[in-house]
Amino acid sequence: MNDNVLTVSIALVILTTIGSFTFYQYSELKSLERNVESAIVKGIDPVAVRCAYAKQTDTICIAYGTAVRPK
Repeated sequence: MNDNVLTVSIALVILTTIGSFTFYQYSELKSLERNVESAIVKGIDPVAVRCAYAKQTDTICIAYGTAVRPK
């Protein structure tokens, strides 16, 4: 009986962790998508908005930052 409870508990923790991580990633992606769409409507460069949310090691944003100079 205790082995079954332990197995079910561990499985529940693992599934909850995976579900939480998936939901967080999905929410972050949807937020970025809404912000990029809003930027396009306002005439702001969507790559700049994407890079505002990117990690520091994102090569696209590094190349964008070196290619685009502030006015």
